[in-house]
Amino acid sequence: MTNQDETPRLTSLTAPTARPLTAELAVTSAATARRHVQALVRHHPAFQAGGVRQEAVIDLLLVVSELVTNAIRHGDGLAGFAAVPADGGVRLEVRDHSDVVPIHAYGTGEVPRHRQANGYGWPLIIRLSRDITIEPSPDGGKSIRVFVPLG
Repeated sequence: MTNQDETPRLTSLTAPTARPLTAELAVTSAATARRHVQALVRHHPAFQAGGVRQEAVIDLLLVVSELVTNAIRHGDGLAGFAAVPADGGVRLEVRDHSDVVPIHAYGTGEVPRHRQANGYGWPLIIRLSRDITIEPSPDGGKSIRVFVPLG
């Protein structure tokens, strides 16, 4: 088991922020979220000008899928989703209805060694994302924010 102090990139729960999600969408599934993010990357001028590697887009879509699926399965349902272009990548925010912070969120990104049906999502999120934060939402639940580089 990993001690939460071993992961410097992840910020633990902090005081709630009152700011709303930027560019929030009515996302109800991982597939809807992926389609939105694919369109964002395909049509946003910042990504068209510099070109984006297909592997980076696949990584981004994997993180989107894992975050949204975790909110639906383990977070008492999806409460909000946002994807915003940022310098060199995309900032994602996923809100759910649960105050519980996933224990694997404090991992090192190591894939589980023993065979099991789950537990692979957070290691992937940690490996493919930067600036991971988890905060309580002002109206209950929590917000998970990550930056996924596309460079």
